[in-house]
Amino acid sequence: MFKKILIANRGEIACRVIATATKMGIATVAVYSDADRGARHVQLADEAVPIGAAPSRESYLQADRIIAACKQTGAQAVHPGYGFLSENAEFSKRVEEEGIVFIGPKHHAIAAMGDKIASKRLAGAAGVHCIPGVNEAVPSAAQAVEIAKSIGYPVMIKASAGGGGKGLRVAYNDKEAFEGFGSCQTEARNAFGDDRVFIEKFVEEPRHIEIQVLGDAYGNVVYLNERECSIQRRHQKVIEEAPSPFISDATRRAMGEQAVQLAKAVQYQSAGTVEFVVGKDQDFYFLEMNTRLQVEHPVTESITGLDLVELMIRVAAGEKLPLSQADVKREGWAIECRINAEDPFRSFLPSTGRLVRFAPPKTTMWQADTAHLHGVRVDTGVYEGGEIPMYYDSMIAKLIVHGRDRNDAIAKMREALNGFVIRGVSSNIPFQAALLAHPRFVSGQFNTGFIAEHYGHGFQADHVPHADPDFLVALAAYVHRRVRERAALLGGQLQGHRMVVGEHFVVRAFGQDGRHAQHPVQVTGFNDESGECQVLVGTSRYELKSSWRLGEIRLQGSVNGRPFTAQVDRGTVESPLALRIAHNGTELRAMVLSPRAAELSALMPYKAPPDMGRYLLSPMPGLLVEVAVQVGQAVQAGEKLAVIEAMKMQNVLIAARDGVIGKIAAGQGESLAVDQVILEYAP
Repeated sequence: MFKKILIANRGEIACRVIATATKMGIATVAVYSDADRGARHVQLADEAVPIGAAPSRESYLQADRIIAACKQTGAQAVHPGYGFLSENAEFSKRVEEEGIVFIGPKHHAIAAMGDKIASKRLAGAAGVHCIPGVNEAVPSAAQAVEIAKSIGYPVMIKASAGGGGKGLRVAYNDKEAFEGFGSCQTEARNAFGDDRVFIEKFVEEPRHIEIQVLGDAYGNVVYLNERECSIQRRHQKVIEEAPSPFISDATRRAMGEQAVQLAKAVQYQSAGTVEFVVGKDQDFYFLEMNTRLQVEHPVTESITGLDLVELMIRVAAGEKLPLSQADVKREGWAIECRINAEDPFRSFLPSTGRLVRFAPPKTTMWQADTAHLHGVRVDTGVYEGGEIPMYYDSMIAKLIVHGRDRNDAIAKMREALNGFVIRGVSSNIPFQAALLAHPRFVSGQFNTGFIAEHYGHGFQADHVPHADPDFLVALAAYVHRRVRERAALLGGQLQGHRMVVGEHFVVRAFGQDGRHAQHPVQVTGFNDESGECQVLVGTSRYELKSSWRLGEIRLQGSVNGRPFTAQVDRGTVESPLALRIAHNGTELRAMVLSPRAAELSALMPYKAPPDMGRYLLSPMPGLLVEVAVQVGQAVQAGEKLAVIEAMKMQNVLIAARDGVIGKIAAGQGESLAVDQVILEYAP
């Protein structure tokens, strides 16, 4: 076994590998860029070596520097994590040539699976189902019909040079195939100057399901069940679960056996993932093989009780797999939510900056620990007070739960999301809560088009209707009552004139359009020591009990005898005295007033926000990489004004209206805050 390994990565996956190495008694070496000097993985490792500037191309993608760090520290092996150089066959080969062990598959397997065309040919030769079709241009409409019939309807007719939806038709019968061929040819010729047309099977209501495989140097390969990864936004996975709520045992076995056949065909040694697209009738076809550890590997660890990182290390050290296919368990249900630094209410734009508060929910499962399951686990590479840099991906943490069954796992995940406190940067937690509450997700009836279908026009606060909105009103009244009780106990009050807190209040909820809803409430039986009281909202009565104290964000307790977790903040954009209550992805912003104060407040005129139409504001924190206009330049609506870059993503800002540029307030290369003025139109 190795005495020391180097982790050629950063963030949560570097911390994940360090956890297992520490458990195994293996010393660890971290590498870091200038931006990661104070990162969590650097603090956790036994040694750390700087490898360059913040951009990954100048640090984490520098193979020479990583190999030099191995030699400098005496690391015997390299774990690449995922991303960066993890699927770079040349890097794997160079590491091996330097006498260092690559904790992953051999370079020939990485190369074979890295080429999409070659991998499909190899998969087909290994007996793996590939999407039926022809890889040569179809010469005529009549032949298109014959090919379509031989493949089986529905089929997808698509132009070789197609894109943006042009040159693509789905045909369900001979007539549609004949006409679709001609339409595709004409469209492709006009749009791309290339009228070559191909045909392949169209998979209806596709799901993205992947099989985890594990192989050793002795030809042993097992599959560790499947993961359901169909909840995706723009081809990026958002929620993963294991097992899949869709496939049958027979389909699982068939997919697993084919994944093993493919792994054996390339002499695969390590953990890897074979990805399939699965149709509504459970017909499945090979997509690609990822020759590395996957982001979502914790859900497989939860249902199998295996530490995949440990098995990767043992296989790389020359050990045989310690289990056969018959030994692989499938116990309970696991779900993973990717918690990203992005603002779902601003089209998921990246959010960078300092984590002012970072308090994950209470965890009962840990990395590298398979003895404690059926609970909550958080994999992260950040800490409170740390920075979310703009140079890398947006992941803050992975939240994993393991339940008895799927409903239990969903309930645990919703409660865990309620208790996940993140302040200083925006996160996608409200969006995750909305997905978990959606009836289609709960029923398991979804496919890869789920998010595009239901949230294709963006995500709004009203996309998360609360099952009991009066409960949020009751919580606001409860918090306010506790705050008033504290004020009543302060010293310095005249004898006989002490503050007496009443029972009647009005919760004035702020609306999106400036209009406010008023909710009369009554708070009775308040006991500050036990944290108990009764809140009446309309005809709904809530028996509340909590040990919450002023200044705490996480609000835990019971309502009508049932436990709950919510979050509370004092101060909102509307008022520093207002409350923000968040629960199950729904947010209530409100002032809690006495009945007389509410009566007077209702008479106050509405102050409209200032008109910012003359200004171009930065929609996200990031680097201003280009200002495409000059002062005095006339621009038209739709014209490019500036480009901002953050978290490997470029955002082009375009003019919303015609006008003349009056002032440029920010320069190229400047780091921008959200809503910072970039330029101003002339009046």
